[in-house]
This record gives sequence, structure tokens and C-alpha cells, in this order.
Amino acid sequence: MSENFYKDKYMPSVNRIGKITGYLGVVLAFTPAVMLAIVYGLVPKPAALLTAFISGASAFGVLWFVEPISYFPVVGPAGTYMAFLSGNISNMRIPCASMAQVAADVEPGTEKGSVVATIGMAVSIIINIAVLTIGAILGSSVLSMLPDSIKAALNYLLPALFGALLVQFGLKMKKHSLVMVLIAASLYTAIGLGVFNWLPGASNWLGTLGCVFASILIGLATLKNKAKS
Repeated sequence: MSENFYKDKYMPSVNRIGKITGYLGVVLAFTPAVMLAIVYGLVPKPAALLTAFISGASAFGVLWFVEPISYFPVVGPAGTYMAFLSGNISNMRIPCASMAQVAADVEPGTEKGSVVATIGMAVSIIINIAVLTIGAILGSSVLSMLPDSIKAALNYLLPALFGALLVQFGLKMKKHSLVMVLIAASLYTAIGLGVFNWLPGASNWLGTLGCVFASILIGLATLKNKAKS
């Protein structure tokens, strides 16, 4: 794929389609509430709406900034549009995009890495819809048949998945990964000890953002050293 095609044709198409589908997703998300208001006259009071918004923003508002910044270096522009429209970002889209990059032997943050991540996420969305359809029909009955030990083990799927991804990328970027593990351990230890309690909600966002920007800076420094050598 030539650089001109990626920048001049691929990216404009991605941004155009991504904006259209994003706005369409917003409209569809509010459609049930609008229908309830129009058809049944169920309109919540402004005070109740404001209270609900403040409650939701207090719990999840930090993620509106942390997640796009955290995931963009891995999935690229197209993957970002797809991820935030389809959901299940941390537990499915990012792992699938990362493993696709590993399988194709491309670097995250590059043009090829962005395209491969998009393909991986597209496949994950198709499979996800198929599995969710089956799960919605048979999920509760299947889970009820599982032993309690298996149900408890399911809580460790996400940490195990990200641990596997760390090993995959760590083998390719040993120095980078080692430094990042040390930085992450130090940062989260400091957060646990209350060093950053003076920052509002630091336990929710500081660790993720700190590791993301530290990783970006280390990556840029590594690329500069490779270019010089």
C-alpha cells in the first residue's frame, strides 16, 4: 500500500464513513427515548436528567478521554470509529486488533498496523454478533449448567488475555516492555499508597494515561535511536 493511497484516499474515506456511522449511531441510540416521549408522553424532568448525567459522568466521564487516547495508538483512526460504535473495546476489539497485528507481523501505530487492526476488529465484530445472538438464546441455560469453579474462573479471562498480549508484544520489544512494566508497577504502587490523592479521581485515570504517554515517549525515543544507528 503506497503512502499516497493511504493518506489521499483511504483516510478521507475512513473519516467520511466513520463520521456518518458515528452520527447515525448517536441518532439510533436516542431513538427509543424519543419514541417513548412522542408515543407515550414519557418525558423525564430536567432535574432527573441532570442528576442522571452527573451520576454517569462521575462514574464513567474519565473514560471518555482515557479510552480514545489509550486505544488510538493500537487501532488507528478506522479502528477507533469501529471500536466506539460496536463496544466491547477492552475485552474484545483491542485484543483482536493486537493479535491480528502480531499474526501479520506489523508494528502498532504504523499505516500497515492500522489497516491490519481494522481487519482484525471487523472480523471480531462479525463473530461477536453471531456469538451474542447464540448467547442471547442459550447463554443463561448454558451458564447455569457450569460448575461454580468454572464460573469463578471466567472472572480471570480478561487479565489472562491482556497478560498473553503483553507476552506477545514483549518478546518483540523486550527493552520497551521491561521499562514499561517497571513504570507501570511504580505508578500503580504510588497510586495505591495515596501519593496522588490530591488529584481528583486519580485512581481511575492516572495509571492508564501515565502508562500510555510513557509508552509513546519511550517508543519515539526508540525509533530515533534506530534511525540514528
